[in-house]
Amino acid sequence: MLRRSPIAGVIAVVSLAGCAVGPNFHSPAAPKTTQYTRGDQPAATVDSPVSGGAAQTLVADRDIPSDWYSLFQSEPLDELIRQALRDSPTVEAAKAALRSAEASYLAERGALLLPKADGQLGVTRERSSGATFGGAGASASQFTLYNAAVNVSYRLDLFGASRRQLEQLRAQTDFQRWELEAANLTLTGNVVTTAFNVASLRDQLTAVNDVVVAETAQFKVVQRQFDVGGASKSDVLSQQAQLAQAQAVVPSLEKALAQAQHRLAVLAGKTPDDATVPDFVLDHFTLPTELPVTVPAKLVRQRPDVQAAEAQLHQATAAVGIATANLLPQLDLTGSIGSQSLTSGGLFGAGNGVWSVGGALTQPLFHGGELRYKRKAAVADLERADASYRQTVLAALQDVADTLRALETDARGLRAQVAAEKAAADAFDISKKQFRVGGISYVTVLNAQRLFLEARQSRVQAQAARYADSAALFQALGGGWWNRKDQEVARQ
Repeated sequence: MLRRSPIAGVIAVVSLAGCAVGPNFHSPAAPKTTQYTRGDQPAATVDSPVSGGAAQTLVADRDIPSDWYSLFQSEPLDELIRQALRDSPTVEAAKAALRSAEASYLAERGALLLPKADGQLGVTRERSSGATFGGAGASASQFTLYNAAVNVSYRLDLFGASRRQLEQLRAQTDFQRWELEAANLTLTGNVVTTAFNVASLRDQLTAVNDVVVAETAQFKVVQRQFDVGGASKSDVLSQQAQLAQAQAVVPSLEKALAQAQHRLAVLAGKTPDDATVPDFVLDHFTLPTELPVTVPAKLVRQRPDVQAAEAQLHQATAAVGIATANLLPQLDLTGSIGSQSLTSGGLFGAGNGVWSVGGALTQPLFHGGELRYKRKAAVADLERADASYRQTVLAALQDVADTLRALETDARGLRAQVAAEKAAADAFDISKKQFRVGGISYVTVLNAQRLFLEARQSRVQAQAARYADSAALFQALGGGWWNRKDQEVARQ
């Protein structure tokens, strides 16, 4: 019976070591909703007879290519994005953060799960009196003590504190990996939408400059009419005000275009003055005619920001386990084996070996409430992480819902702007014909021309919105990182 008791003790210790206190993490359930918007979502958008006006079909559960930006069929844009992903400091910082998290995890894994062993070699010169050994009046002695030893220590993970710490570090690594994916996606989306913005501003600036030319010609005509008594002073001032208003738009558009070009260069990892950044034009892009729509249950597994929030929830869950384990006993095992000698030559001689084995069980008794309140804080952090995760999911659903509605309404908006431009163009053509036969004044012709050019500017803005909406949908759905082959893909 006595021989069985050590075995029973070992079994008990092993069974305790297999128990990790605290909540076990489980991925949150996917949203139960099956659609994004209120009411029926149209399966296709309307079309318009203009570049960028094609009808777009929403295809349920269509997969997204990792290079989704290539669907706009612009090689300069594709090359710029490749440069941005390669040279962007933001992406490089995210990669470095991931490498740091991975190295920290690997460092702690060995420190927490495996015994620590250290070699020690020392020499000590000592002097002791005879009284040290109970010999009153004995003469003092001096000697040199040489020692060599290997010391081993190990904290037995009785309640899973070490495993919870590793779990937390692994979740931190996952968080950084998803942050890298989010940085890639955000950078790609920003480059695409900024390129569309540059193209739109360039076309708008051309249209506004044409308006200024038309307003200038009209002002000259009115001024001549005033000189010969055919127009009043108020007519001249009114036309002058219209010209000034058109001229005032030009600097603001030039500023916006310059800032967009600077932003595009910096996104690509270049200085703002870099002249190699392409000058994009809307007509050089192709609008994708088929767009994917992922179901909400799959969206939360594809959005990097949602996955990053889940990793933070995992960290908070593990932190509760750590705080709980710190309230319970901790068992430290130590051991040492070595040799001691009064001479360096006899250090490893026979009969000089020494060893020791020990264990210490520590049970926190009174820490002024520190450990208990730290656990309460960890529980509160877990609740906060859970709320943050749910908010991230809601924001992701809103992103998709907003983009789907924008696709529909902006397509109808472009159709209306195209119709308005056509009507203004027809009115301008008719006015020119009427002027040639003397039916109207030249001022009327110039006014019709101004309305046509203003309608053209509005149409350009509506065109750019459709391209931007398509890019926003790919970004809102996660960007297709799971189909990437040429670099590491975040684990699902």
